[in-house]
Amino acid sequence: MEQASPLSPGSALRQRTLTALVLAPGVLVAVWWLPTLWLAEVLALVVLLGAWEWTRLAGLVTPLGRLSYLGVLTLGCVALWFAHIEGWGPYLLVPVVLGWVLIAAYLVRVTQIPLAQGMAPGVLALGLPLLWGAWLGVVVLDAMTAHGPLLVLSLLLLIWGADIAAYFAGRRWGRAKLAPVLSPGKTWVGCYAALVTGGCVGLGVALWLGVELGQGLALVSICVLTAAVSIVGDLFESLLKRHRGLKDSGQLLPGHGGMLDRIDSMIAAAPVFTLGLWVLL
Repeated sequence: MEQASPLSPGSALRQRTLTALVLAPGVLVAVWWLPTLWLAEVLALVVLLGAWEWTRLAGLVTPLGRLSYLGVLTLGCVALWFAHIEGWGPYLLVPVVLGWVLIAAYLVRVTQIPLAQGMAPGVLALGLPLLWGAWLGVVVLDAMTAHGPLLVLSLLLLIWGADIAAYFAGRRWGRAKLAPVLSPGKTWVGCYAALVTGGCVGLGVALWLGVELGQGLALVSICVLTAAVSIVGDLFESLLKRHRGLKDSGQLLPGHGGMLDRIDSMIAAAPVFTLGLWVLL
């Protein structure tokens, strides 16, 4: 959200927009038409690309080490798929969500970010449950009800909408910085815009599903919370990048940086959104 760019603001925005226009239709078609197993496989590829960049942020530089990390992640996804088939998916999301609560509490206390030297085993280890949780969250969500694809699209719309709202509201009206040490471009106005957008998406989903008033209010609350957690995911990745003195996690997506730069909000948001809806529905 609200990433700075070495290009002029207009050029950076055009580049981001063009990349999004190319990728978004494929993502929407995959979510709406693919069965859960195929969607899980496509999502696994996305997560693996993000994991490759995560190893860079953790200071793991040897090709063999990075490939081994991807191998462990892949085996974990296979195991989680069978756990999902047995109905354990939502329960496995609970510790991931609690982990994001602890990360949020940690980010509030960050006052300086020293450059990291060498490999960070803790960051490397932490990446596995966070990436697994994001993958499992979307898989469980897609298979949750007959409206699974709609719910996944709602999650994407929430994250994308919150990102766009935060960017433009922050640029237009933002003054007070949200987390200047972690991400100087983010503002409180942008944060509020993201939360409002999350609430609007929740209202739309509630009307679409035709739920009762109480469930509708709970759904709106879940979406607002998800928008807030998506910001936490973005800030956490910013912290990791600043530890390494990097602006982007990679250069895979023009205007967006790396795959991890594009899915950082999703990594945090998917487990929270899915677990919340599982409890609600």
